[in-house]
Amino acid sequence: QVQLAESGGGLVQAGGSLRLSCAASGQTFGRYAMGWFRQAPGKEREFVAAVSWNGGRSYYADFVKGRFTISKDNAKSTVYLQMNSLAPEDTAVYYCAATEPPYSDPPLPKEFDFWGQGTQVTVSS
Repeated sequence: QVQLAESGGGLVQAGGSLRLSCAASGQTFGRYAMGWFRQAPGKEREFVAAVSWNGGRSYYADFVKGRFTISKDNAKSTVYLQMNSLAPEDTAVYYCAATEPPYSDPPLPKEFDFWGQGTQVTVSS
C-alpha cells in the first residue's frame, strides 16, 4: 500500500508554469510506476503523464507533449509534474496515482491502484 498527497496547485495566468508534487508514504515507493491524471468539470478523468519505476521512461498524452515533464525521485519518494505554457484548457483537478508491478509498458490507466486526493489547477486567460 502507498498513500499519496499532491501539492503545488493554484491559480496561474495563461502561459505560466506550475510544478505539482506528489509525496508518497511507504517503503516500497521505488517499485511503483507513477502517473498524473486530470479531471475538468463535466469531463471524465484523463491520463496526463506516467513515469517508470526508476524514472527512466516517461509517457505523455499528446496534448501535453513538449509542455509538461514528469519526473520521479525515489530518494524523496516524490513524483513531480512540471507544467509550462499553461492554457485555460489545462484547468482541472490533477491527481497523482501509483501502480505496483506487474504493469504494462507504458502503464495502462486501469492498472493504477492508488490515488491521491487531487490538487486544483486553474489557468486564467
